[in-house]
Amino acid sequence: MNSATVRNLLVRGMLAGLAAGVLALVAAYLLGEPSVDSAISFEGHHSHEHEVEVVSRSLQSTAGLATGVLVYGVAFGGIAALAYCFALGRVGRFGPRATALLLSGTALLAVYVVPFLKYPANPPSVGDPDTIGKRTTLYFLMMVLSVLLAVGATLLGKRLAPRLGNWYATLVAVAAFALVTGLAYAFLPVVNEVPEHFPAALLWRFRLAALAIQTVLWAGFGLIFGELAERLLNPRPTAVRNSGRAVAASR
Repeated sequence: MNSATVRNLLVRGMLAGLAAGVLALVAAYLLGEPSVDSAISFEGHHSHEHEVEVVSRSLQSTAGLATGVLVYGVAFGGIAALAYCFALGRVGRFGPRATALLLSGTALLAVYVVPFLKYPANPPSVGDPDTIGKRTTLYFLMMVLSVLLAVGATLLGKRLAPRLGNWYATLVAVAAFALVTGLAYAFLPVVNEVPEHFPAALLWRFRLAALAIQTVLWAGFGLIFGELAERLLNPRPTAVRNSGRAVAASR
């Protein structure tokens, strides 16, 4: 793959990330913001300290939310496009669309779902402010470990495929990924800082909304980027069809 193709895929990946970010923004506004408002209300009723609001809640839930989600989508779209350039043709005999969907699904699993199951997202008023650095470090450690394990499982599956066949090689790779991930879950510290009287239903809705937003983001990216990559890498022979029509018309 030459540099011009990589550059074109990178641009398309960032555009697809932006478009997927718009979809995720809608999901965040409709699904996530009501839970955040409820959590903030809970915190206000149970806190005895009056905090000065530096940024208004209305600004946070509109312009702030849009900026964060769209920048996130563009950044991860560009990174995913570069990973796509490396993965295309190396992970199996998949076309551009299928490779994009496979990559986005793997990214959703490794970058978000696996760390989420160990250290799930929490709404405002959940978590000790003094441990935010520790919790952030643990989350990113789990995310990096998950990505490395996903890459290792892919390489293991490719190495075993000639001897075991694609089906059994895939099963062994998935089992190895699950086993090592389970060991990481067991040995990494547990973080449980949910207040005693925090509504369990609200916590559940917030975490489901967080998972849904990421699913919309990565599914949207996979579909949009797959279509853009397909058109770039396998362009339709419009020139040939048009010339054939012109010849037929002259007859």
